[in-house]
This record gives sequence, C-alpha cells and structure tokens, in this order.
Amino acid sequence: MKVLECKVIKVGIADLKFVKAPNTIRTSGLGSCVGVVVYDTAMGIAGMAHVMLPDSKSAKKLNFNQYKYADTVLPILIETLINDGARKFALKAKIAGGAQMFSFSSKNDMLRVGERNVEAVKRILEEYRIPIIAEDVYGSSGRTIEFSPETSELHIRTVSQATKVV
Repeated sequence: MKVLECKVIKVGIADLKFVKAPNTIRTSGLGSCVGVVVYDTAMGIAGMAHVMLPDSKSAKKLNFNQYKYADTVLPILIETLINDGARKFALKAKIAGGAQMFSFSSKNDMLRVGERNVEAVKRILEEYRIPIIAEDVYGSSGRTIEFSPETSELHIRTVSQATKVV
C-alpha cells in the first residue's frame, strides 16, 4: 500500500494559492493582513489569499498586484475554485488576521488597516453569499494559519498564545 505524502503549499504576502486534499495550505506574517480561506469540503478543494489592503482604488497601475487587495483577489479566488470543480452553493470561508499592530493616538481611519481589511473581506464574501464559518480577527498579535481541505480545520498560531483550531 502506497502512503500519500502530504505537502504544505505556502502562500506568500499578497499571494493566492490553491490546494486539494490531502495537502494543506499555510500563510504566515498575518499582522494587519487577513488570511482568507474559501473551500468546498466535499470536493476537498480550497484556496487561500493573503490580503494586504482592503481595496485597489488608490493602487498604482504600474506593476499592479491584484492578489494584494481584497476587492481584486477574492473574485479571482472564488471564480478559480468554481472553475476547478468547487460548487458555488457549497463554498464556505474561514478568516484570520486583521490585527492592529501599532497603537496610534490619531483617529485617522487610514491607520486602521487591519480593521478595514476585515470589513472589506466580510463585505465581499457576503456579496458572493459565502458564509464565514469561523474567524479569529483583530487583536494586536501576528498569526500563522494552516488549513486542511480534508478536515476543514484551520489551525491558528498566534504570537504568545496557544494554537487554536476552528
């Protein structure tokens, strides 16, 4: 009997990757960034985006990275999953990140990047009618997340805290 070797697919910052069971998918360095996993459990398929910023409106068009922004990466993530065999009605999401990494005395909205990232991700998933099954957002600590499309478990390692599974 041949044992399947499980690979961990790594997602960089402002990146997007896809995985099929039994492989897992991981991203680290989630401070104000948000890790978004969209998956279809029955099909054993998932995609993960490492969202840096909420929207691309103010982005420079030269060397534009569409994986950097919630408004451009999430439609690509969802459409690619469907094209690869996921069923739209069965898609679910889990999200983590969106921390406030620095404290500011200013009330400037532009400095609330983590909060704005979470709001943008939630708004777009709602537009696509994809339910968020679990989330671990906000706070002030960085996170590493790893998702298994086989079990639908999201393992979250938060700096100075125990690993949790959602």
